[in-house]
Amino acid sequence: MNYQQQWVALSTLVRKEIRRFTRIWVQTLLPPAITMALYFVIFGKLIGERIGEMGGFDYIQFVVPGLIMMAVLTNSYSNVTSSFFSAKFQRSVEELLVSPTPNYIILLGYCLGGMARGLAVGVIVTVLSLFFTQLPIHSWLIVVSIVTLTAMLFALAGFINAVYANTFDDISIVPTFVLTPLTYLGGVFFSIDLLSEFWQSVARLNPILYMVNTFRYGLLGVSDVNVTGAIIGLVVCVLVLFFVALHLLKNGKRLRA
Repeated sequence: MNYQQQWVALSTLVRKEIRRFTRIWVQTLLPPAITMALYFVIFGKLIGERIGEMGGFDYIQFVVPGLIMMAVLTNSYSNVTSSFFSAKFQRSVEELLVSPTPNYIILLGYCLGGMARGLAVGVIVTVLSLFFTQLPIHSWLIVVSIVTLTAMLFALAGFINAVYANTFDDISIVPTFVLTPLTYLGGVFFSIDLLSEFWQSVARLNPILYMVNTFRYGLLGVSDVNVTGAIIGLVVCVLVLFFVALHLLKNGKRLRA
């Protein structure tokens, strides 16, 4: 395939993925918005006023970056997982694999579609948060970079999960038993400065802590981690998962009947 044909294939896959989640927006875009609005009410109007400040900001301001990031990574992951596993379950992915479409185009098509959903939900949650608090932007470059890299990382992780999944139950195991605990313990609702030295060391093993804190730094200018190191580490993780997913596509053992 020449470059023009590859572009047509990529844009077709991305449009298909975007239409897939926008067509059922009541199931894909509305529930995260309602869930996050409830978080804002609870932490902004009820618990937040009792806690006071954290990290030099009102508690609601402190938790909003983490909630936005939580929405982005969860939806990027779940969109690719459900979409690619459905294609595998229906055997339609086999048509893609036997077509002249390069594997990296297939991978990018699904991942960009997942990123689109994650970023769309992130924008919706951000707009909702403005009804409850103000969000100063400390660094647009860091905000855009970290949210894009995070969406891509979890889209790739969702793709790998979909490749290894054998049933629809399998695609819910990782979000339930891995992703959710890591997210809630990833500094979304608290600063790790509140923890003892031992638990701070344990918390620093959580990769989501670095994504949340780097995004918080981009918005508020405060972070519990080294921002430069977090971004470099995230880039490395994205590259590693990209080539792992590409290898799985090339291998094709779990994709073909």
